[in-house]
Amino acid sequence: MTTSPELDLQALGDRLYAALRTATPIDPLTASHPGLSIEQAYGIQQRLNARRLADGERVVGKKIGVTSQAVMAMLGVGQPDFGLLTDAMLVHQGATIERGALIQPKAEGEIAFLLKRDLQGPGVGVADVLAATECVMPCFEIVDSRIRDWKIKIQDTVADNASCGVFVLGSQAVSPLKVDLHTCGMVLEKNGEVVVTGAGAAALGSPLNAVAWLANTLGRLGMGLKAGEVILSGALGAMVPALPGDQFRVSIGGLGDCSVRFA
Repeated sequence: MTTSPELDLQALGDRLYAALRTATPIDPLTASHPGLSIEQAYGIQQRLNARRLADGERVVGKKIGVTSQAVMAMLGVGQPDFGLLTDAMLVHQGATIERGALIQPKAEGEIAFLLKRDLQGPGVGVADVLAATECVMPCFEIVDSRIRDWKIKIQDTVADNASCGVFVLGSQAVSPLKVDLHTCGMVLEKNGEVVVTGAGAAALGSPLNAVAWLANTLGRLGMGLKAGEVILSGALGAMVPALPGDQFRVSIGGLGDCSVRFA
């Protein structure tokens, strides 16, 4: 029985934190709290992330999720969501991820932005994103839900830090002015076999649109994107389940490739 909305959000954030630290899934929050709003879900996310920062993790960027029309339709929403990236979530190119540290991971091929200037809405457009970006690079987001069997509604994934697990940045960095981020093609391989193809346009029509959306959304909350932060701009194709021993490679036209394996 909840005593107040505020205490309830704190307790739900603590439940997700415990699920994260023990790699043990929990039932959907929306099953026990069907009236949970997206705004309340972000409050839960804030509590979850505050617990992580209290452990000594440091914010290094943001991620954008639900950028494709297919996923929006699945979750019944008309806009993306976002979560925080911390230094503890960064896995280096070519490294091995301990599969047991995650619950039910899936790999997504994305384009990452490294910012050289602060970026804060309202009014941020594509030209502003280009001017603020130091470089772009291929990356993997390894999404992982603390909600059992990925039975999520939008409120569940928002509360769960937008279902982020870890992320892997490619070693090649390219100026965003030297590649067409709208039309660049993506090929994702699992154990040497092509399993997903996509293009930059899958992320809100262009990854640049996705970063502008995030800057403007955060601006309405009195927040911004900071110089030096990494922004994951959204999946360019379907997510692929990752099992122990799997090896993944993503190649993006004009950007190079990125690889990772699971122990």
